[in-house]
Amino acid sequence: MNELHRSGCPINLTLEVLGDRWSLIVIRDIMFGNRRHFRELLQNSVEGIASNILADRLRRLVDKGLLTKEDDPSHKQKSVYSLTEMSIDLVPLLAQMGAWGRKHMPVSEELAIRAELLENGGAQLWNDFMDELRAKHLGMELPPGTPSVLGRLTEAYLEVIARKKSA
Repeated sequence: MNELHRSGCPINLTLEVLGDRWSLIVIRDIMFGNRRHFRELLQNSVEGIASNILADRLRRLVDKGLLTKEDDPSHKQKSVYSLTEMSIDLVPLLAQMGAWGRKHMPVSEELAIRAELLENGGAQLWNDFMDELRAKHLGMELPPGTPSVLGRLTEAYLEVIARKKSA
């Protein structure tokens, strides 16, 4: 076995890349929150990630091939982070984690609604979302008129927020 890894077990190898407290949260925020800049990720973190931790995780995720980092053409000091195919392939895993969390943990309604929609939508919705992410992050084309899964998930989240505020 390669000395860089504890074992060749696929679960172990996955956890070596994604098993810390923040990596999947950063990917989640880019994927579901469409946050592509450092400041957006830092300021909109529900969990309150520290700037040094965020910088470290972004660097590690780029190094491991889960994200790419490019200069933002609109601002010299900004970078844009994009998902790679490797991170887009995590959609089913994140959907399953969301379903597990909804079943076993005390989730908040507004933060669980996207997980509920993904769980109910199943593999077809996950595949549609993955195609949308490929278009947004990898430049692939979607057929004209393709409905936005991210738009649907975001709309459901905002509806819950609005309903809770008016109650």
